[in-house]
Amino acid sequence: MADQPAEKKFTVNKYAVVDDNVEIGDGTKIWHFSHVQSGSKIGHHCVIGQNVNVANNVTIGNYVKIQNNVSVYEGVELEDYVFCGPSMVFTNILDPRCKYPQVGAEFYIKTVVKEGASLGANSTIVCGHTIGRAALVGAGAVVTKDVPDFALVVGNPARIVGWVSEAGKKLAFDKDGYAYCEKSKKKYHLSNGSVKESTE
Repeated sequence: MADQPAEKKFTVNKYAVVDDNVEIGDGTKIWHFSHVQSGSKIGHHCVIGQNVNVANNVTIGNYVKIQNNVSVYEGVELEDYVFCGPSMVFTNILDPRCKYPQVGAEFYIKTVVKEGASLGANSTIVCGHTIGRAALVGAGAVVTKDVPDFALVVGNPARIVGWVSEAGKKLAFDKDGYAYCEKSKKKYHLSNGSVKESTE
């Protein structure tokens, strides 16, 4: 008989609720009073803080950290290394009305948070937008449009006020549009309103 795969090892606090038909990766921790709903997939080595709701059919990547009091609604996808600050807010419907309920996946508008992005405490992400790779959304910001890779956005509505490295350090570009981050050990290039990693 072929070797059986090792049993996955993750931690679920006794006061948390995990529904049936959920996938949870190795090393993930789910803390007090959190609820992971059916059909959701959580990667390995994630931290799901206290009082977090992961709704039906949500996909969460690896090494994601979700701080206390966050609801990740159906229609939201978090890629690897995403950070969700305390009490930040996702939405999944643009015109909610109790009198005209919109229930079911066909009504939910997709939001994607790309690899390594950070969403500050009490920020709000209006649905239907993409938060770019390694972008940094400031505390209390209200995102109403797509956020480019490596962008630093603040305010209501959120606007770009600078650029950050993969490590979250603010970038200072030279006259040729290049910047270097000591922490990430990477070089970045600003051109035509967007930033990319540079190999030059």
